Amino acid sequence: MNPGICALSAVPVRAEPSDKAELVTELLFGECYLILLTQGSWVQVQLAADNYLGWIDVKQHTPVSPEYYTAWGAQDHPRALDVVQAVSDATTKIPLTLGCRLPFFDGMNVRVGEQKFFFNGTATNPTAAPDAARQATLLRKTALMYLKAPYVWGGKSVFGLDCSGLVQQLYGLVGIQLPRDARQQIDHGRPVHFVAQARPGDLAFFDNAEGRIVHVGLVIEDGQILHAHGEVRIDTLDHNGIYNRGWGRYTHKLRLIKRVLPE
Repeated sequence: MNPGICALSAVPVRAEPSDKAELVTELLFGECYLILLTQGSWVQVQLAADNYLGWIDVKQHTPVSPEYYTAWGAQDHPRALDVVQAVSDATTKIPLTLGCRLPFFDGMNVRVGEQKFFFNGTATNPTAAPDAARQATLLRKTALMYLKAPYVWGGKSVFGLDCSGLVQQLYGLVGIQLPRDARQQIDHGRPVHFVAQARPGDLAFFDNAEGRIVHVGLVIEDGQILHAHGEVRIDTLDHNGIYNRGWGRYTHKLRLIKRVLPE
């Protein structure tokens, strides 16, 4: 076992061992991973939370012990609830963004390997008993904090993210770990058969002409959907799909709505 942790605000995870390769996802601060292969100055990693595979620059690798990695995976860590915050010690200040994990947070400090950092921001409370109403309220509140975040293929942070990265982060903030991609996320939850029956917090999935799932968004109130399309925005949702009033046309064709939150 050769584990590591993201000790920077965000680390790009690429499809191939090259800075020119496609960005497939990101590691955000506090996320652990395993190194599978080494190729030159690159390492192939598997993310601990969702098992996603990709390559990171070894200069951005921070090793941790197998014991730390095992303990990290055994609990749900609090996450930062401020759009921008920081952790710090006597010599270092690391910027954090909304949704970053706070490993082993004790109300004052986080622990990254053998290092401790002070955190003075707001955070989620994963020890609270799951409650669908509370989760739906927090989902909507945090979803609105992502409004106007730019679309970036493979991104997961408030400074650039894609549609499934947005959904994964939002559900992570309420203590539900979803897979990384929309085509994987559709396998979770229970079907909602009509748009009129959708509730805030449900996920709407959209397909292309070939029937492949290519987009996902979060249902909010009054027949609206929050999704990442150019930017994180709110549009109208009906049985046909997503209608963009500014463009005067539908942009995505609805395939299925799923309810992930407990009843």
